[in-house]
Amino acid sequence: MTKSRHKELGLSNEDVLKIYETMLMARRIDERMWLLNRSGKIPFVISCQGQEAAQVGAAYALDTEKDFALPYYRDMGVVLHFGMTARELMLSGFAKAEDPNSGGRQMPGHFGHKAKRIVTGSSPVTTQVPHAVGLALAGKMEKKDLVTFVTFGEGSSNQGDFHEGANFAGVHKLPVIFMCENNKYAISVPIEKQLACENVSDRAIGYGMPGITVDGNDPLEVYKAVKDAADRGRRGEGPTLVETVSYRLTAHSSDDDDRAYRSPDEVAKAKSLDPIITFGAYLKENGVMDDALEKEINDRIMKEVNEATDYAEKAPYADPESALKYVYAEQE
Repeated sequence: MTKSRHKELGLSNEDVLKIYETMLMARRIDERMWLLNRSGKIPFVISCQGQEAAQVGAAYALDTEKDFALPYYRDMGVVLHFGMTARELMLSGFAKAEDPNSGGRQMPGHFGHKAKRIVTGSSPVTTQVPHAVGLALAGKMEKKDLVTFVTFGEGSSNQGDFHEGANFAGVHKLPVIFMCENNKYAISVPIEKQLACENVSDRAIGYGMPGITVDGNDPLEVYKAVKDAADRGRRGEGPTLVETVSYRLTAHSSDDDDRAYRSPDEVAKAKSLDPIITFGAYLKENGVMDDALEKEINDRIMKEVNEATDYAEKAPYADPESALKYVYAEQE
């Protein structure tokens, strides 16, 4: 990263510190969830590690008062920027009654928060893409100033939901930002066995929209790409496909053993490009952060994560009878 790139993008020192803090919060929550899972306290983790820069850089380019996020299951950085808290995410991990995503009914990663403009996702991958397109169509019909932001993995870009959604958005020039978080693996399937083209963004031309591939380890590069896409959408110029290339630093989930399909050397090389480390170095090079501030930020975040963990672990589970709620319409 070259010096003072954030100022060239119109971002202040305070802006880039917020981006870093949100990235670090996502990482620390994720790390804590792995510890909780391995100690038998929470059932499942699907990790954001390695993708925080793409998630937070993108979310920072959006208007959280107007726009809607339709995240996929790794997008902790996105939902944190849109206003979810460490406590709320921990309540989801522990499947407690206060979990705002689903009241403890769904696995972690099924983000949804109506008040924060985060639209609920489902377990089948890519179903959020046509939902984002439909929401953008409604906004256009009602002449609202909004864009919808939807994310998915590169494996998901092979699903029919992506192609149908992208085609419809392109035909009707809808304000949708399709962001593919390419982390190189669809569970155990490497990118070269998923795509015949070089980049996911190469598919954009088939749907009449621009496509761009950017470094997913650089939050500033992602911010610029998504900001440009949002501006296009607001001007009525239609959708954009943004592909962020990074690397999944953990196994696919807490139920996966990635040693079966990738080498320790490959993972070690990717960790040398860890966006938490590289963006922290950029901030120090530009005099935005020093070692003392870095420690203060980390200590503050760890205090919040510790408090969130303690609260969620002690919080009550939902009453068993509540499992029947929201299945059928209740009679008046």
